[in-house]
Amino acid sequence: MPQKDEKKIAPAGAVARAYWKHLVQYKWYATTSFLCIFLIQAASVIAPLFLRQLVNVISVGVSSDAINAGIWALVGYSIVQAIIWATWRVEMFAGTQICARIMADLSQEAFAYLMHHSYQFFTNSFAGALTRRVNRYSDAFNRLWDSILESVLAALLYTLGVIGVLWYEHPILGAALTVSVIFFVSLQWVMSRWQQPLRLKRAEEDSNVTAVLADSIANQNNVQLFSGNVYEEQKTGNAIKRLLDAYLATWGFDIFVYGLQGFISTSINVGVLWIAFLLWQQHSLTIGDFVLIQAYIIGLFNNIWGLSREFRNINTSLADAGEMVYIMQQPHDVKDVKDAKTLLVSDRVISFNDVSFSFNKRPVVAHFDLTIPSGQKLALVGPSGAGKTTITRLLLRLYDIPSGTITIDGQNIATVTQDSLRDAIAFVPQEPILFHRTLMDNIRYGKRDATDAEVIEAAQKAHCHEFISALPLGYDTFVGERGIKLSGGERQRVAIARAILKNAPILVLDEATSSLDSESELYIQEALEVLMRGKTVIVIAHRLSTIMKMDRIVVLEGGTIIADGTHEELLHKGGLYKKLWSIQAGGFLADDEDMKNNVEGEGENLAEE
Repeated sequence: MPQKDEKKIAPAGAVARAYWKHLVQYKWYATTSFLCIFLIQAASVIAPLFLRQLVNVISVGVSSDAINAGIWALVGYSIVQAIIWATWRVEMFAGTQICARIMADLSQEAFAYLMHHSYQFFTNSFAGALTRRVNRYSDAFNRLWDSILESVLAALLYTLGVIGVLWYEHPILGAALTVSVIFFVSLQWVMSRWQQPLRLKRAEEDSNVTAVLADSIANQNNVQLFSGNVYEEQKTGNAIKRLLDAYLATWGFDIFVYGLQGFISTSINVGVLWIAFLLWQQHSLTIGDFVLIQAYIIGLFNNIWGLSREFRNINTSLADAGEMVYIMQQPHDVKDVKDAKTLLVSDRVISFNDVSFSFNKRPVVAHFDLTIPSGQKLALVGPSGAGKTTITRLLLRLYDIPSGTITIDGQNIATVTQDSLRDAIAFVPQEPILFHRTLMDNIRYGKRDATDAEVIEAAQKAHCHEFISALPLGYDTFVGERGIKLSGGERQRVAIARAILKNAPILVLDEATSSLDSESELYIQEALEVLMRGKTVIVIAHRLSTIMKMDRIVVLEGGTIIADGTHEELLHKGGLYKKLWSIQAGGFLADDEDMKNNVEGEGENLAEE
């Protein structure tokens, strides 16, 4: 099982640079949105000026001049409102275009970078948590765009406009409102900073609940087999309880903040009206000025009231995006060298030259040398922890080796592209995991441009055509997550069909027939003989029917070759191979329990042999 994800977040500056890189690609949409927000707020500041003029006209009584002035005030107010309405439509169009496009780009970028991380990276991470981080990365941009542009920037522009008008009209009111707004906004900023640890804690617990749920659901079969429902419910319940506590803490603080904000905003509103009343007594204000001030105060607090929420949203979004940005800042453990070439396979000769490899500082193989000639079928045999699976994973370059070289036809696999290397190798694991797609799609994954007829032919050779044809939807049947709707033997045969369809020059079988019953194995052995023809083959197996047909058997112990030869030669030599052979049962080479206790594991959680 993967280790618990550590909460590692990139700083806000790194998130901003990551988003800016995409934003500049849509600069015309961004510029349009900014100009629209500026125009909307300018019009919103101007509109109350026409209302003030209209109220002042109405207050002096009815006359022809007053009627004309009132009509012009109404026309001006109507035009400004029409501008606001039309500009909002343009801004919404530009905003939705830029957000939708950038969110799609971000998701694609995050997925592409994530999938190029190493095998070890994924063994140490929860799939559910990684999926959530990819989604949060794109969602965070949408929230940041709305918060920064349509809330914070809009509030800033409107506030500057209102204060500018009042400073020009009545400096005392302008000064009073300036001080009040600065205090109110500063308090909101401070409160949002105080809340940030609570928000981060809530986000952490939310990710933890997702990881726990995903882990339990993915292992539902184990939960039932080991009567673990109560245990898993308790474990999940504890995680949910911690998330509940985190929610209550943040919401409790919200209640306090909103109460404080309400008291301060009401005090500011009342205070400004008192100042306006005193100025009216001195004949410095008209009735229209009162309407103007009240309209401005209402509009002002509508804009800045939610700033604390937007500040929190910005901080939370930066934290959410920072999780994915941190992953994207980490270099890939296994990556193509500069100007990596395409692997060209002709002779199919594989060589391990003085290869050493450790996992978590524990040696797995040391100074390992092995050459497999063209077309040879080689079996790797040994107790658990001997290094058999590790050797195949090093060949597939799921890990980079610190010393030594692995070559195919004289080409160092570290200097060729990973895709060309893995295109040259067909790998059938002990426990194949299928996509939650149709059987046709799963088999076709070995050769994605294959025709339906080619897929069916491969399925027939792997003897899975029979059970597929018996299904109501046949090859269009979805197999469930990780292929859970199929039996182990059926999944294995689908994986073998996929390898047959791929028809790569090198074949690696890791216990490829372990999940098959005896009857199915007879069919598969026939198919494997056809599949192995003309290929260089590496087999990890305990079944006698597989091992005895190999050209050569290499016996491993502790990552070192201790015997090498044919079946008959190794039996004649005695030693570990003969001991393993002597304790066979039911056609398998069983592991010697005493030996297993003395041999350290390979150190790979998911490298079980």
